[in-house]
Amino acid sequence: MRSVRSPEFQGITFHEVRARSVLNRVPGQSVVPFSWTVNPYRGCSHSCVYCLSGDTPILMADGRTKPLSAVRVGDEIYGTETRGARRHYVRTTVLAHWRTRKPAYRVELADGTRLVAGGDHRFLSDRGWKHVSGGENRPHLTAGARVMSTGGFPAPPERNEAYVRGYLHGTDGLLDDHGRKGFLAGVFDTAGTYAEGTLRLHATDPETTEAICLALKHLGFSAAIEDSGVRVLGGLGEHLRFLHTVAPEEARKLALDGAPVDASLEVRAVTSLGVELPMFDITTGTGDFIADGVVSHNCFARNTHTYLDFDSGADFDSQVVVKVNAAEVLASQLRRPSWRGEHVAMGTNTDPYQRAEGRYQLMPGIIRAFAEHGTPFSILTKGTTLSRDLPLLSSVSAEVDVGLGVSIAVLDRELHSSVEPGTPSPQARLELVRRIRDAGLPCGVMIAPVLPGLTDSDEHLDALLAAVADAGATSATVLALHLRPGAREWYAQWLAREFPALVPRYRKIYGRGSYAHASYRRTLAARVGPLLRRYGFGREDEASHRVPEPREAEPAPRAEQMRLL
Repeated sequence: MRSVRSPEFQGITFHEVRARSVLNRVPGQSVVPFSWTVNPYRGCSHSCVYCLSGDTPILMADGRTKPLSAVRVGDEIYGTETRGARRHYVRTTVLAHWRTRKPAYRVELADGTRLVAGGDHRFLSDRGWKHVSGGENRPHLTAGARVMSTGGFPAPPERNEAYVRGYLHGTDGLLDDHGRKGFLAGVFDTAGTYAEGTLRLHATDPETTEAICLALKHLGFSAAIEDSGVRVLGGLGEHLRFLHTVAPEEARKLALDGAPVDASLEVRAVTSLGVELPMFDITTGTGDFIADGVVSHNCFARNTHTYLDFDSGADFDSQVVVKVNAAEVLASQLRRPSWRGEHVAMGTNTDPYQRAEGRYQLMPGIIRAFAEHGTPFSILTKGTTLSRDLPLLSSVSAEVDVGLGVSIAVLDRELHSSVEPGTPSPQARLELVRRIRDAGLPCGVMIAPVLPGLTDSDEHLDALLAAVADAGATSATVLALHLRPGAREWYAQWLAREFPALVPRYRKIYGRGSYAHASYRRTLAARVGPLLRRYGFGREDEASHRVPEPREAEPAPRAEQMRLL
């Protein structure tokens, strides 16, 4: 019908469509214990968009820089990847590029670098990824923090007559700084090398060696004279500064592939500019890029959006399809003589109570359609918007079975903001459980997904289940992480960046499949059962504390569906 943007949803476009069908049969190969689902939204406005000012210089694969606004899909740039215990620079490809408007913040670093970014943007610090500004108790940059950076990139030199003379005529062209830059560029192109982190400018005579040293000194570089010429001191940051200051033609000689990311700079200040500015972002193969020397996070999302020719990265977060006639079409489908009143599960793919529901209010009509046609249903959500519909849900529960579930994966605020950015906090979701119970409705909690090595310890599960019990949940289901295609690639990128030491363990647990190995599930189940019994969820309800085994889909009894969802 139309595409809509709203000031309250910066960077998101809502595509309002009239759907032909909203009641979807679950594929036969699925392992879930229900056969039907409804998804009023495709894509998810829970997710964040990370943006930078368009003039931010991005480190390209040829060693040069390009403004972020001028980067294009298919360009080769530098990102990073974790190898062993350390992060290293690697080449990667730009997969998506987009523009939006966001409230602007200025991040000032100790070397004078100034980056303009949206508050949701994340930079790599010496303590992990941090947002530019504080949000709902999320980790963010403050004065004194350190970001992983080689230092800001200087502007390329003006290639004027003095620069050209220095480049072509060597020591005869040293007229001013432009000439010195041209001279050094010419030396690097003809006799420069970069290997194993060492940049050398080779010279065969004392006069040229002295001229190189003097030119470097005038431009603020330190150097050491060796038998074969001059070595530029200072590590990768100084080598990049040399490259961008003198701009040689053979910039590819200074290849960073495999170089460790080990330099950091102190944050001097983070300041809100009080205005909205045009911003840009990209999706890359590594999930990050180098913005004016700083390792910078980008969005890399799930795979469920590709059926409409959207990409699975930025489009999942920023292009949300809204089935505005969902309630009307659902009612029509439920009236058909062939409909047998089977259980329908919502929240199984995209969240029906994501932030967009506050704008479109599709769920009240959907709930009424189920009630009017005697169809039991369940809702699984992370969104606190569900509390708006509690009076309606309480009312229709007298007519049909209503199952409500809240998904809570972690209690730790920092881990939550890293793995589930843009979603309500665990504390807000626990409060939602309390409100559901106060409304007289049962509420199960999905302890899902359990993340191996991160949230599967006895201590974490004990604390989380204690909080769930205190909130009044009527049941709990524990589900190990399931890595289906799309989600698998996103999670692998995130894990390698945030917790590289865990990568070998995940390879052992998941191999090439989507499900955790049976031995891991058995171990998790053995620890989960006693913990749930401790908090009163009941031994008699095996569905509430077992870790489900992958199996071929088959029609599940309604009671089992309601316990799980």
